[in-house]
Amino acid sequence: MRLNEARRDLYRRLAREQGYKSRAAFKLIEANERYGFIRLGDRVADFGAAPGGWLQVASFLVGEDGLVVGVDLDPIRLKEKNVVAIKMDVHDPAVAEKVSQALGGKADVVLSDLAPSVTGVWELDQTRQIDMTLRVLELSRTLLKGGGRVYCKLFEGERSQEVRGEFRRMFRSVRVIKPAASRNAASELYYLCEGPQV
Repeated sequence: MRLNEARRDLYRRLAREQGYKSRAAFKLIEANERYGFIRLGDRVADFGAAPGGWLQVASFLVGEDGLVVGVDLDPIRLKEKNVVAIKMDVHDPAVAEKVSQALGGKADVVLSDLAPSVTGVWELDQTRQIDMTLRVLELSRTLLKGGGRVYCKLFEGERSQEVRGEFRRMFRSVRVIKPAASRNAASELYYLCEGPQV
């Protein structure tokens, strides 16, 4: 078994043992342990939220006084009382308004683990994932509070520089993170963006 496969198996097993919906939960746990961008009482919008691993983590981190709104085309079934699930496409023109209503205002944090249904044609998959990430950044302009934070996935490739440039135009601080639970291939990185430019 290769190292990458062993690592995936480890995080899948840990997710099952700890009751998380997916091993992706550890990508958020690790980043938040290092940078503390999700805090007690926060309001969080999570795009690409199914099956709910990140929602579970964020629900715990924000506590009873916080709120987490998850958006996905696939159904999300969670018992946490501070989680609201919206079945909707991120490209729907009404999504920002729906999320804002569910949050009761602006978000402290926007999360995105969005990825397209993979076709196996890398150029197409990467382009579609980039478009999703750019859409989340567009939504963040409306949804995010001043001083807010964005943590999102980006498939690295031909158009990555375009998105990184947008990160830097929009935020004062941009960090690149490669969580241990992430696939070993260099194609998947996470960006933590803080302090929207006024």
